[in-house]
Amino acid sequence: MGTVIAITSGKGGTGKTSITGGVAAWLALMGRTVLCVDMDIGLRNLDISLGLNDRALMDFSDVALGRCPLARAAVDHPNLKGLSLLTSPMALPASLTPEKIRYMLDTARDMYDYILIDSPAGLGVGFRLATCGADRVLVVSTNDASSLRDAQRTVAELDHIRQVHLVMNRIQSKLLRRLRATIDDAMNTAGLPLVGVVPEDPQVILCANLGQPLTSRGQRGASLACRNIARRLEGQRVPIMRIR
Repeated sequence: MGTVIAITSGKGGTGKTSITGGVAAWLALMGRTVLCVDMDIGLRNLDISLGLNDRALMDFSDVALGRCPLARAAVDHPNLKGLSLLTSPMALPASLTPEKIRYMLDTARDMYDYILIDSPAGLGVGFRLATCGADRVLVVSTNDASSLRDAQRTVAELDHIRQVHLVMNRIQSKLLRRLRATIDDAMNTAGLPLVGVVPEDPQVILCANLGQPLTSRGQRGASLACRNIARRLEGQRVPIMRIR
């Protein structure tokens, strides 16, 4: 039975799509079967982060509404065995309900070890659809005050989820003197355990522009941080990355 993990942030621009793609790619390299579901309706970019630009013809609404089976709609990655993508529609169908999303995810649980959902920014209908069937949620935040506040507001909407963890993303070494207090404050205020610290890394943008998954950059920077998060999701004890 697979695990459904939603990656969300409340605020846009925190890098949750790159986190979703990086963690998914590393889980696949670890031998797991992984389905990425892009639920950022109208603003989908997960295909770019995975190096699957415009390969998907059917989207998750086609599956949820019974127009296409999941096995046909999901696009397999040509270079990463076990990694697949189910993309987002450009508009939200009025007939799409949380019940239909949960039924689709139950089907996916029987086919994959992990289902990673890239949630849209904000706390509207898209957010509720992305988290309605999740077993776990990763809340992605940067260390600026507005992002942390939005992360805390996001947590308040997730009281129905048992496992919610914090990912601090785009951390810059020049801010390390203030970083520890920022992370501690975020964890204490939001009441979230930390699952990963990801450094600011120009390789993230480079990979997206080249149409390559983040894992192609090897085990360093943001790629290494996503690998560590994947290992923690697998239950392994891994030290939090020290950013220099």
